[in-house]
Amino acid sequence: MIESKSRVAIYCRLSEEDRNKQSETDDSNSIQNQKSMLLQYSLEHGWEVYNIYSDDDYTGSDRRRPEFNRLLEDAKNRKFDIVLCKTQSRFTRELELVEKYIHGLFPIWGIRFISIVDNADTANKGNKKSRQINGLVNEWYLEDMSENIKSVLTDRRKNGHHIGAFALYGYKKDPDVKGHLIIDEWKDRHCPYAE
Repeated sequence: MIESKSRVAIYCRLSEEDRNKQSETDDSNSIQNQKSMLLQYSLEHGWEVYNIYSDDDYTGSDRRRPEFNRLLEDAKNRKFDIVLCKTQSRFTRELELVEKYIHGLFPIWGIRFISIVDNADTANKGNKKSRQINGLVNEWYLEDMSENIKSVLTDRRKNGHHIGAFALYGYKKDPDVKGHLIIDEWKDRHCPYAE
């Protein structure tokens, strides 16, 4: 299905630590798979790839993603015609940003948004509600994840585990037991307030 020569911006994102990286600067396998899928889709539709924007190790709710913000700036300057993602959640998990960009500014800027897996396409006026539902489900996912993290941390604290990144003054992390603190004998002996 070849369409007219449109310029497409491909956006990829991965939020989890990736164990498949050879080095910290390598793209993860998931990012590579997203790029491959989106490049193939662009090729099939006869689109010219303007740029590939890729944020690795960022959550969908992080508004400080460098490539995401570069994509938005380029969109505002109308450097491409289409934003292409694997899923809408790769672009954002926040309903507010779905409404602001996908349903608000992108149409004003003349930019079409497409996500392949969940069939979101702003050229199809009939699927706006499904894009909004996707946005709502993604936002619920964030809320559930936040509640789960809070409950795990609360449970760890109740069980006497230290959950901070650094040990409190006068203590040090137990090298043998994760989440356990032991008295730092050196600080105890050299504390200026000790009697």
